[in-house]
Amino acid sequence: MSAGTLYIVATPIGNLEDITHRALRVLREVDLVACEDTRHTRVLLNHFGIKTKTISYHEHNERERAAEICTLLASGKHVALVSDAGTPLINDPGFRVANAAIEQELPVVPIPGPTAFVSALIASGLPSDEFYFAGFLPARANARRGKLEELSVIPATMIFYETPHRISATLNDALETLGNRRAAVARELTKIHEEIARGSLSTLARRFEAGTRARGEIVLIINGASADEPSVTATGEAAGTQPSSQSLIERVSELERAGLDAKAALKKAARELGMKRAEAYRLIVAQKNRRNK
Repeated sequence: MSAGTLYIVATPIGNLEDITHRALRVLREVDLVACEDTRHTRVLLNHFGIKTKTISYHEHNERERAAEICTLLASGKHVALVSDAGTPLINDPGFRVANAAIEQELPVVPIPGPTAFVSALIASGLPSDEFYFAGFLPARANARRGKLEELSVIPATMIFYETPHRISATLNDALETLGNRRAAVARELTKIHEEIARGSLSTLARRFEAGTRARGEIVLIINGASADEPSVTATGEAAGTQPSSQSLIERVSELERAGLDAKAALKKAARELGMKRAEAYRLIVAQKNRRNK
């Protein structure tokens, strides 16, 4: 008896018309569809009149399901692995079962289709010849800034997934850590309320400021460290050089007179001028040292 095949099937990220004819054929012909949420996948299957049996496969039962699915494959059954949306294994469960099947030398066949970060990248206006996909950034602010600092030297366009309730904080952290780079925020891709907002990080931080309701799944794309596109100032103009220490000091003084404390004023001024906070702090200290000589 020959072994069955594990098909890794990409499904639509929103618009059901994006599913391929091959994906529909495979979903009809396999013996079983393993999915993150059977209720969610059943909506897709019912839409296309597909009656194939489903089982759940998610992060909490993946070890047991991986063994179970490999047993079915070894017995000659064909299984399709799908996620709730897009391509399985891309920031979704599925690696354990795919890897287990490969280790047992069972056939594994990809059925390509939609992936949210690829769709966002090609419509972002940012360089797409080289990119770095980092999935979700850490939820905690300090860890998130640390990860952004770690990635700040990467020359490739950077791509992240983000949640609606964290996009404001992430944009502000990216602005503070990376400087005022060109970026794009894509949300609700392929759906009725699809939006792709493009501009500098400072512009996008204002667009998605805390309190603004951003809905749907979000992809954040940020220009790489040595990309061809020039960096931009807080007003959106191309910037060939960093702002002077004098302009920084003047803005910090204005903000302090407006009632902000020294730390908050420096942070806000640096963000507005498209500078990293650490760099702004060094400029301030250097200027004070020169005055004290």
